[in-house]
Amino acid sequence: MPSRMRAVSHTQVELGGFWGEREATNRRETLPIEYEQLELTGRIAALDMTWKPGEPDPPHIFWESDVAKWIEAVGYALATAPDPALEAQADAVIAAMAKAQQPDGYLNVHFTLVEPDKRWSNVRDWHELYCAGHLMEAAVAYYEGTGKDTLLRMMQRYADYIGQVFGSGPEQKRGYPGHEEIELGLVKLYRATGEQRYLELARYFVDERGTQPHYYDLEARERGEEPGRYYGRAAYGHPYAYNQSHLPLREQRTAEGHAVRAMYLYAGATDVAAETDDDSLWPALDALWENVTERRMYVTGGIGSAHEGERFTYDFHLPNDTAYTETCAAIGLVFWAQRMLQAKADGRYADVMERALYNGVLSGVSLDGRRFFYVNPLEVTPETLRGSATMPSTRVERQDWFGCACCPPNIARLLASLGGYAYSEAEGEVWVHLYGAGSVTGLLDGRVTLRQETRYPWDEEVALMVACSEPTAFTLALRIPGWCQGARLAVNGERQAVAALTEDGYARLGRSWRDGDRVTLHLPMPVERVYAHPRVWENVGKVALQRGPLVYCLEEVDNGAHLAEISLPRDATLEARWSPEIGGGVVTVHAEGDRRALAGRGDALYARQPGGHVRCEITAVPYYAWANRTPGEMTVWIHEC
Repeated sequence: MPSRMRAVSHTQVELGGFWGEREATNRRETLPIEYEQLELTGRIAALDMTWKPGEPDPPHIFWESDVAKWIEAVGYALATAPDPALEAQADAVIAAMAKAQQPDGYLNVHFTLVEPDKRWSNVRDWHELYCAGHLMEAAVAYYEGTGKDTLLRMMQRYADYIGQVFGSGPEQKRGYPGHEEIELGLVKLYRATGEQRYLELARYFVDERGTQPHYYDLEARERGEEPGRYYGRAAYGHPYAYNQSHLPLREQRTAEGHAVRAMYLYAGATDVAAETDDDSLWPALDALWENVTERRMYVTGGIGSAHEGERFTYDFHLPNDTAYTETCAAIGLVFWAQRMLQAKADGRYADVMERALYNGVLSGVSLDGRRFFYVNPLEVTPETLRGSATMPSTRVERQDWFGCACCPPNIARLLASLGGYAYSEAEGEVWVHLYGAGSVTGLLDGRVTLRQETRYPWDEEVALMVACSEPTAFTLALRIPGWCQGARLAVNGERQAVAALTEDGYARLGRSWRDGDRVTLHLPMPVERVYAHPRVWENVGKVALQRGPLVYCLEEVDNGAHLAEISLPRDATLEARWSPEIGGGVVTVHAEGDRRALAGRGDALYARQPGGHVRCEITAVPYYAWANRTPGEMTVWIHEC
């Protein structure tokens, strides 16, 4: 395995262009409206600890997680764009949290005020450890963004208390979270403080999961419940597959259960494996990665195909109109991909990270940053536009907020920290994973700055300029995306042999670099047709369109209703055009297609004649940009004729 890379801090990165605009919208629009929603829904007021038994609207078991993700996003935003008013808001929330924290370090308002006798009594179903993990991540981000350590010290107290409660000692609970997350928070806390005990606690939670005797069975008996009765989730094949505790992680080879929980577990386990040099975890993580990305991932980078349980189902089961593909799940895939990338320096992880970012993640927030998707299907019919009366989160309509509001602050924290996903360093090496206008400073102990000039993902050209005070020898590793054929590369105008330089998806340019050196990378972006594996039965005979990292879709507003009537001829020319009227400007794809007509068959439900065809103009827009204009049908997969 190559030496591990280190992700460059987002504080060193200035984003411009495409992602700079998204980051600015996130800061200007998304963070303020999310704070408003946290106030309107009582999440912030709950921290005042004024709720009394018998009063309505008791604090929920996972409200702290929503507030924590907002604080985390604020911490990232303040690190690159100081905002005294925003910082004052976050400081006030943290002060309220400090008052709500109990003398032993515990912090969950629900189990302090509403059900104080049930603390840690059901870690399978309730979210105490999940909330704790998000609070830890928030504490580290806010400390690194502002230098203020109040929340960090609070979370050290909380982590120390959790370490007393859980573990393999004779007086400890041998439990682990039903909703994974704390593993990520503990590793970040370890990195920020250098305290080894936090890493060891994260390793304990990874190692203990799914061992026998099963803790959730023991815990159920203590509650007077029958072991294994898990909300009917035995239908998933194993009662504990839902939360990935059906087997110890090292024995797992297929992604099962709730997709967000799975991503957080796999990402946390990757952190633990990397930090502890535990090679015994890699066979499972490698197999799980292959299963997710080669058998259970949508072309958009979305994961989790079933509404019930928000879960993975089985290989190649990727329905389009009923796809759940929760925004948080795609975000979790980005987290995991980045961690696998740092550990293994292989471009296939960056390819998935980019696919999810541009498609399955970014679709989760409107272009104005003020409305959100919980689910991100690949096909919308008039029926799915209405959604389910019993599951309002399945309604395919952007919403201001959700009762279960995990997605809006999750996407806010990712967009606020996105610069940290673009570059990495290793000994004598600088790695570029994501392309986009902007710059990164402080590379190689502060000796090197790298600036990108590009309109990526719209244009094919990327120029990278090196700035250094004296000649500096290092290897510049540039990702050659898996979707790209025929990449061209030059240094100071001199062509380079891309194929000979490329290893594991990165072209490696080793030389003594001088101030002003210029690297140009040409990444051809023809509109391409993408075909699903034939076992993805819903997509047999259909095609998807992709240009560069962007997956495209048809919307009713451009193509009329009844999109299923449209077919794309195999020999149709696919034309890319700049369309400034959509979302501030996007590249759209156009072609001449066929539409089924009633002529020759009449309006009968069933007829002996297939009917005719009429020519039609097909317009496709980037998937991330759909549902920002007139509501209507949408489809990613198009019939091919």
